[in-house]
Amino acid sequence: MIGDGILHPDRLLPAEPHLRRIARGLYEGLRDLPIVSPHGHTDPAWFATDAAFGNAAELLIIPDHYVLRMLRSQGVEYDALGVPRRDGGPVADARAVWRSFAAQYHLFAGTPSALWIDHAMSAVLDCPGRLTPDNADALFDHINARLAEPGFRPRALLDRFNVEVIATTEGALDPLHHHAALPPEWRPRVRTTYRPDALTDPEAPEFRADLLTLGRLTDCDVADWAGMIEAHRRRRAHFRAHGATATDHGTPSALTADLAPAECQRLLTGALAGTLTPPEAEQFRAQLLTEMAGLSVEDGMVMQLHAGPCRNTDRRMMAQRGANMGADIPQRTDWVGGLAALLNRYGDAPGFRLIAFTLDETTYARELAPLAGYWPCLLIGPPWWFHDSPEGIRRYLDRVVETAGYANLAGFNDDTRALLSIPARHDVWRREVAGHLSRLVSEHRLDMPEAARIGAELSCHAARKAYRL
Repeated sequence: MIGDGILHPDRLLPAEPHLRRIARGLYEGLRDLPIVSPHGHTDPAWFATDAAFGNAAELLIIPDHYVLRMLRSQGVEYDALGVPRRDGGPVADARAVWRSFAAQYHLFAGTPSALWIDHAMSAVLDCPGRLTPDNADALFDHINARLAEPGFRPRALLDRFNVEVIATTEGALDPLHHHAALPPEWRPRVRTTYRPDALTDPEAPEFRADLLTLGRLTDCDVADWAGMIEAHRRRRAHFRAHGATATDHGTPSALTADLAPAECQRLLTGALAGTLTPPEAEQFRAQLLTEMAGLSVEDGMVMQLHAGPCRNTDRRMMAQRGANMGADIPQRTDWVGGLAALLNRYGDAPGFRLIAFTLDETTYARELAPLAGYWPCLLIGPPWWFHDSPEGIRRYLDRVVETAGYANLAGFNDDTRALLSIPARHDVWRREVAGHLSRLVSEHRLDMPEAARIGAELSCHAARKAYRL
């Protein structure tokens, strides 16, 4: 395990001395377990080319929507943060970006972003102190010098972090050239994931063009419902040939449907013509989720459903710079009604596995835990996005375990674009798991060996099993 540098060794562990002693013992058994990262958004080009990262700003700030949204909330312009513009207009250079970030770093006090960035800068990049405006230039130069060393190339970092396997996420039309270019010994460690959102959402900007491209790639008639499903079937096989074991579906709601074939065809015809109403577009997405479940029953790919965000709510930002700029906002999600059609069609199908992720924490105890505690196909994904935090992890474990148990949880995944945050995020999870289990041990509800076993499952082994790695 990488060293902790300036970070406090007992960070996030319970404050009460008796609990802290128990949690320390549990954490010591978890901290050096391999990292299984079965869902995320790191760039496969990093691992295919193994080129050095450019500089501190490009690595730690510009691609991090958690960082961007906080700074925007305090009036910092994205030009000053170096975020590229669609029109190619000028933005700040890397050193200026870093200085702007340093001047505002106090804004992140108490947030998970500060935990992750402090961990990356101290435990990974060996920075001698926390970032301030006074040391910004010195740390910028220090980090850049580190990034030029062979030990900080992407593959070396995966080895250093003890990453056993990492999954990237690519759109269904991606040629997967970077995965194909991986050295043979790296292909089992760096896997792709099939994400067909652009082809299952008729309100996506390029839906018709993308669907026609899918037809050309697969030699299928995508204007016919059965032909479109066959095209997905063939494309999924292509992804499996490049190591994929899972699909991922990001939707505004968890709604699924089980419509008659004639109605499916009517919706597809309207989608290609661009004439669907918003409720019809929702029905199209809902039916495609059920169809994707049916394909998972056939080919064994694990189906992930990330439901609930209202994406790109800042229309000006979307027009200027594109998606993933921090303007996505959680909303209420109905899991019981939403999944009813899918579960009644495929919930008992042998081998089918569905992992559900929510941004609506109110559903943990009321909906998701009872659903996962009944349906054999369903696992609850870890806290996601806005709730991937110490408090979010505590709320999650407190609300799901009593009904779903530990066996119906999918373990942990980091769901990140930021490579250096991966060990930090897993470390936060392991510390919170140790704290959670320490309370059960102190109440004599678990003994230490059982708590240690559960901790190892939640920190490593459950993700292997959930994603069939």
